[in-house]
Amino acid sequence: MKYVKIIAQVLLGMFMTYAGFSHLTIARQEFVAQVPTWLQFSPAFTDFVVLASGVVEICLGLGMLLMWKKYRPVVGALLALFYVAIFPGNINQYVNHIDAFNLNTDTARLIRLFFQPVLIAWALWSTGVWAYCKQLYSKYKNK
Repeated sequence: MKYVKIIAQVLLGMFMTYAGFSHLTIARQEFVAQVPTWLQFSPAFTDFVVLASGVVEICLGLGMLLMWKKYRPVVGALLALFYVAIFPGNINQYVNHIDAFNLNTDTARLIRLFFQPVLIAWALWSTGVWAYCKQLYSKYKNK
């Protein structure tokens, strides 16, 4: 199981790093569609959101790939929180029928909404966040 988790971490890290660089380059306009309409104050601010989230994705992706075992649960928890933070963009895309990333039907956009919890669970499971939290709880419970 140890190697399965390592492979899951590496795949997620590569995916996040690639997605982050895509924010900055080839898919920048596609990611603009992900920014919730209620957060699009101006074109410049929307572009800033896309760029900033790309930088965060690169950092989290590299963290998944390069972090020492001691810090992996922290990176996994931060990645899970990031997935929660960007979920409104996915909801916005579904509710407002925005085509991006070949999600050109409401059905495709709806299916994507159900994939977000999978990413959250993947980040938490592969980095051992659950075991880490359990360990912290028992440590402080016994004090």
